[in-house]
Amino acid sequence: MPAWLAALAGLIIPALFWLFHALGWPLWLVGLVLLPFAWRRRALLPGLSWLAPAAAVFGVLALLLRSDLPVRLYPVLVNLAMLIVFALSLKAPQTMIERIARLTEPDLPESGIRYTRRVTVAWCVFFAMNGLIALATVLYGNVRIWSIYNGLIAYGLIGLMLGGEWLIRQRVRRHG
Repeated sequence: MPAWLAALAGLIIPALFWLFHALGWPLWLVGLVLLPFAWRRRALLPGLSWLAPAAAVFGVLALLLRSDLPVRLYPVLVNLAMLIVFALSLKAPQTMIERIARLTEPDLPESGIRYTRRVTVAWCVFFAMNGLIALATVLYGNVRIWSIYNGLIAYGLIGLMLGGEWLIRQRVRRHG
């Protein structure tokens, strides 16, 4: 699966949650959208190559069991995977955010390296909290609450995190 198609599927899945819920269709049918991830050969981030087949397994389980539980647990899996990869990178010579930063700025100064480490920690906290909230929506919420959080609010929070970090980075660069 090409990277652009994986990104598109990632954007379509939350929209499908909303659409299926609004139309009264069974949410487990969204499992069909997870199936193409089985053919994803390369991960968008290092260490996440196992996430694509796991997504496909969740899709198959949803379809076979005719249960929305695997689909509703998928955001929990994604947050857990991101938390693990970002947290493990804190012990590596380069954190995940440093690796991403070096794509556009190969000669990152020492201050930039320290900054990327702090941003990596911030993303770890975000993924932990977001994953716990996603799990709470599965365990204690109904499908409507789950759809609102995982199909809308979580993506808004990711956008706020990205935008906030960009604003802070601009300020750090100016003053530092």
